[in-house]
Amino acid sequence: MSLPPGTAPVKQQFLLSPTALPLVDDDAAEGSTAHTGAPRARVAGKKWTKAQKKEKRGANKGRKFGKVHDQLELCWRVANGKVCEHGDECRFTHDVDSYLAAKPRDIRFPSIPKISDVAPFIMGMEEDGSTADDSLSSLDQHTSCPSFGESGFCRLGLKCRFLGAHAKCDVTGVITLVEDEEKRAQTALSSTELNFVSADTLKLLRSKKYPRPITDAYLKELEVAKGDFNGLEEGADVGADNVAMDAPNVLPPDPSELTTKRTGASDPSAQTDTPDVLPRLSEKRRLDWSGKLYLAPLTTVGNLPFRRLCVTLGADITCGEMGLATSFLTASASEFSLVRRHPSESIFGIQLAGNKPSTLVPTAEVLGREFGDAGGIDFVDVNCGCPIDLVFKSGSGSALLDAPAKLGKIVTGMSRALGEIPVTIKLRTGVKDGRNNAHKIMLRAATEWGVGCITLHGRTRQQRYTKLADWEYIKQCVDAVRAREADKGLSPIPIFGGGDCFSSHDYWTNVSSTGVDGVMIGRGALIKPWIFTEVKEHREWDISSRERLQLIGKVTFLLYIISHFGTDTTGVNTTRRFLCEALSFQYRYVPIGLLERLPAKINDRAPAFKGRDELETLLASPNSQDWVKISEMFLGPAPETWSFTPKHKSNAHGEESQG
Repeated sequence: MSLPPGTAPVKQQFLLSPTALPLVDDDAAEGSTAHTGAPRARVAGKKWTKAQKKEKRGANKGRKFGKVHDQLELCWRVANGKVCEHGDECRFTHDVDSYLAAKPRDIRFPSIPKISDVAPFIMGMEEDGSTADDSLSSLDQHTSCPSFGESGFCRLGLKCRFLGAHAKCDVTGVITLVEDEEKRAQTALSSTELNFVSADTLKLLRSKKYPRPITDAYLKELEVAKGDFNGLEEGADVGADNVAMDAPNVLPPDPSELTTKRTGASDPSAQTDTPDVLPRLSEKRRLDWSGKLYLAPLTTVGNLPFRRLCVTLGADITCGEMGLATSFLTASASEFSLVRRHPSESIFGIQLAGNKPSTLVPTAEVLGREFGDAGGIDFVDVNCGCPIDLVFKSGSGSALLDAPAKLGKIVTGMSRALGEIPVTIKLRTGVKDGRNNAHKIMLRAATEWGVGCITLHGRTRQQRYTKLADWEYIKQCVDAVRAREADKGLSPIPIFGGGDCFSSHDYWTNVSSTGVDGVMIGRGALIKPWIFTEVKEHREWDISSRERLQLIGKVTFLLYIISHFGTDTTGVNTTRRFLCEALSFQYRYVPIGLLERLPAKINDRAPAFKGRDELETLLASPNSQDWVKISEMFLGPAPETWSFTPKHKSNAHGEESQG
């Protein structure tokens, strides 16, 4: 059977059909996961209004994930053997016996699962989903709790679905929680997540009383500078907004100089307290990233557990999911959860999206003050590449590529606010095809704005994923920046490229041919997280189906997810959701042992094929119902009230696929 162009070259003996599977919409996969709710109900006999049609449009608006709770909600203090100060007024039950009687049985979770490449694939993880007749029968002494196994204790106590691993039941039926004090002491620092924000900080942000002296001073300088520019003769071509990109060596007037000219040295306000002296550009913490592997900031799947998995497989630099500056300033708990860091992440940064200095600069000051001194963050990245309509139309993401003067003010202000913490930027080649301008922005960013690192994704915003990344243009940009740095006698900053990296061959070919310090890996890591191992070891790994299931399941990823979200009923089913999210990318991997030629290409569409064994065939299924089945191998049957809607519409299979 001949395969059409752009189809993965699967060997004849594994082909089921030469027809490629439906095209995966990676743009939709990058889209917002905000649960905005369904559009307003349509009135019978009337057409949708323009506003209703607009509300109905957009990626992933129908993705809703309700939390699954226990039939009875036990007070968490009682669950941990403590006394609840609310007593009878507590809105949760304190009746332990009733709770345990209604609680589903423990999930069978062996410490060393037996994995086979034929059904049922995993032995010893069955869980019948029935409720216990009494507290004693609810405990499964053969299970192992991921949290307890990692840290020596389980913070969920009696609520844990793996309770038998850290509880004892005497002859009278009384359950006692146990801890491994030695392991708890050993892992106190190595397994505790970092970057928690205090309640006091959130309160100050909500009330708009959080002190931000650096931001206030900087914004005042911008206002003064703007006033002086407005006072110039009409038609005068001066100022940051009018500096030509073709002349990157032309600097706008220093706002501090304008302040002096406007107020005068004898102005009483000049004697008032000012923020602490800020570090010079030369005092900024320099980023020595040459030769290091960089995991791109990724929405939804790129959470802390996934980053931990990639670190285990060889990633050196990680970055949190894109956070909105406005949401940080309003003390959004979900936004602050994006900055959570695991100790294993040796180099960790936060990515921000915003459209003006008045939101991005104060956000940087908050993050720098809260997490900078304790080593919570190593850099802050400005997103200048997100192509999603919702972000672009707000003036954020890739829209900043067409506003270089504003971007310069943002980066300069953030750099001041962050002290010694470097600011980095992530760019696309441009907004529209044929109108690349990243080279101009990179010249100014490297030599004037003082960024610590630049990452360039080799596509325009308009192009998205329809064409291959332009690595030749990336090379031109690198050469231009290096030449300008040499002319000015500046130390070179790290420059990373990005786009279509899917193998060790791709990585090292792009590094050697373009002069980049490394390649930021995004989609390639989502589809095959072991790409970092391949790159570090300079090889193509024909990973077996059993090795893949070990990575997906108990050995690393599942353990990391469930330790992060919790081992109670709610945490288990949140874990189930994120496991399915990860599988919605990993099913796209075509084992290299099935290919006629190497290296594999990320944009090749896979035809329908069978694997070398039953498990490999299951892992390649595009049906989201099969992803749920894989989750059930580890987490037991999905509750009737639980559902999963994939981001990719081509993977949805109607109501029967919803878990």
